[in-house]
This record gives sequence, C-alpha cells and structure tokens, in this order.
Amino acid sequence: MIELIENRLATYELSETMTSTISGVIAALVIILFSVLVYLIAKKILLRVFSAFVTKSKSKLGESLLRNKVFECIIYIIPAFIVHTSASVFPTYQVWIQRIAFCYMVFVLLLALSRLTNAVEDFYRNYEISKSRPIKGYLQVLKIVLYIIGAIVIIAVLIDRSPLLLLSGIGAATAVLLLIFQNSILGLVASIQLASNNMVQIGDWIEMPKYGADGDVTEISLHTVKVQNWDKTITTIPTHAMVADSFKNWKGMQESGGRRIKRSVYIDATSIKFCDEEMLEKFSRIQYIQQYIEEKRAEIKEHNEMHGMDPSNFVNGRHLTNIGTLRAYIVYYLKNHPQIHRGMTQIVRQLEPTENGLPIEIYAFTNNTAWEAYEAIQSDIFDHIFAVVPEFDLRVFQRPTGHDFRHNKDL
Repeated sequence: MIELIENRLATYELSETMTSTISGVIAALVIILFSVLVYLIAKKILLRVFSAFVTKSKSKLGESLLRNKVFECIIYIIPAFIVHTSASVFPTYQVWIQRIAFCYMVFVLLLALSRLTNAVEDFYRNYEISKSRPIKGYLQVLKIVLYIIGAIVIIAVLIDRSPLLLLSGIGAATAVLLLIFQNSILGLVASIQLASNNMVQIGDWIEMPKYGADGDVTEISLHTVKVQNWDKTITTIPTHAMVADSFKNWKGMQESGGRRIKRSVYIDATSIKFCDEEMLEKFSRIQYIQQYIEEKRAEIKEHNEMHGMDPSNFVNGRHLTNIGTLRAYIVYYLKNHPQIHRGMTQIVRQLEPTENGLPIEIYAFTNNTAWEAYEAIQSDIFDHIFAVVPEFDLRVFQRPTGHDFRHNKDL
C-alpha cells in the first residue's frame, strides 16, 4: 500500500522525505477508516441479529447479555485486530503497533469478561436461590484474578518478556500482595461463611447498632453488605464485620409467623385490694371471666370452710383480689383475640414492684409479622387494657403533672 501511494506521489516531484511522510499518513488514515467502517457494520448487523434472536427466544440469559452490553464490548476488538493485521504496512513501527494493538485487545477482552460476570449475576438473580446464595462476592474475586492475569500479559507484551517470568516474580511479592488485597481476602472468606452458614440473605431484616444499621439487606458483595434502613438511608457494612461482630437477624421471626409483644402496664399499688361481694357480682357480668369468677368463688368458699376460716375479715382465709382478677381477664382476653397467635407463648405476669408501681407484663405473639399490622394490633390491645383497668377499681400509675398540682392542692 505504501509503495502504491509513493508511486502516485512521485508524479508530483515531491522530496523523498515528504513523499514517505504523506504516504504513511494516508495509509494510516485508510486503515483507521476501514477499521471504523467494519466496526460500524459489525455493530449494526451482529447486534441487530442477536437482539432479534433474544427477543424471539425470550432467553433470560440473552437479555442479561444485552443489558450488560457484552457483545457490544467484544465488537471493539475488531478494529484492533485489523490494525494488528495491517501493522506490516509500517515496517519501522510494526512491532510496537502490534504490541499496542494486542494489549488493547487484551484490555477489551477483560472488559468483556467483566461485563459477562455482571450478566451472569444479573441472570442468577432471576432465581429464588439468589437471595440465600448470592454469588456477587465470588464473581468479584474472579474479576480480580482476571485483571491480575490481564495486567501481567499486557506488561509482558510491552516489555517483550514471558508472562511466566513475571509470575515467578510475584512469588517474592506475596507479602505485599496480601497486604494490598487484605480486605478482598477477608471479604471472600466472610462471603463463604455467610453463604455456607446461611447467616444472612438479601431481603433479610437485620439490626447492627454498631454500624447504625436497621433495615433490609439489599446487596451482599465481596467487600460490603448494603442495608436500606427504615428511614430509607443506606448503611454500608464491611462483609467481614458480619462474621466478626454480632448482629440481629429478624428472619426467624418473619418465618415463624408470629411477632412478640412484650410490654407492661404499671398499676398504682395503692389501688390494689380484696374483692367484696359487690365487686364480684360486677365482675361476674364480664363475659370473658364469668366462668372464672364462679369457679374461684366455689373453690375459695370450699377452702375457707374446710379450714374453718371466718370470711367476715379479708385477712382470714383466701379471697380474690382486683389485680388477680384483672390478670385473669387479660389472659382470657388474649386467648379470644383473633390476631394473637394460638400456637405461641401467652403469659400475663407480675414483675417486681418499682417506684412506678406494679408492672403487669403482657407477653404474647401476634399472628401477623408485618410491621404496620403488628403495631396496630399491639396498640389496640393496650388501648383496651388501659380502658378496662378502672373497671377493676384499679389505677394506672402516672407521675403527677402540672395539671394535677393546679387542680389538687393536697398533692
């Protein structure tokens, strides 16, 4: 090609140097234009054919390859291949042109393989197992290995040395490499442990106060675990920290079908007393504890008569108390509540008295684990309990406020 152009230019009686320079520039422009033309044709035809094939076959893998532009990246090798093949046109620079073109092809191939791993991950996410067995961390390790191999090949080509020679030199720099890739190694080990022990999955609700995380896991990668908190902020946690530090995973609660209620109502201790007949008659008209009152009255009467107790004084013998009757009512109320889980623990118990009164703790599980529904159920239950406490001649403990002092000078 160069000789043909030089023969044409010779008719213009130009100097030898000028002729050689112009012919070289023209040859380079022809090669570049031809490379670009072939690239555009290949891109238009091959990509259109592949897109049509994917659309017709409805292949998920094909859609992932298109979405991540894998084939579009591979087509970039075509111009470099043409330049590499045409390097003989420039004998003086042939070696370096071929080296640079080859390095470019290796670089483009690395990008294509990187996009291929992205496409594999994208395709893998179509399956349910991707939530429990994410592979992003492993693919990132594969990318690092590919980049290292690619960098060694490119350097070996540029300095005209065998890649094996460079690999032998890496052995001496192992300590430095371990230091450089320390986080990657820790992340890889942690990813394997997280996956093998099924410690956390995408979509799990986790709490990790040390890192301010409280929300759903959205991504598990080689270096980080991303958590979308309930306020819609994103917390990034090092993957190895998920193994080294403790965190709470609410997955067990969600899978069990029940969410725990554990809250206390504080009763003013001065309002606790024995039940007289008038109170018992009143309580016996409460549907949930009608049978309970009848059975207890008969049981207590039999006990007192057996032991010769004088029931005229409450100190003698056994008697029902308003606080005990309230506890019994709450027990039956929870048993009959349609949104309390029947197969899980239900306890209504007294805790140790405090300066704030006597705590009556409700320990039960709702049959709906959704946050909004759970809070609504819990609120409805305690709305009812607070409203029903005065019916048992009891008072909920509350510290005096400014309003109390203004309306009661005796306080």
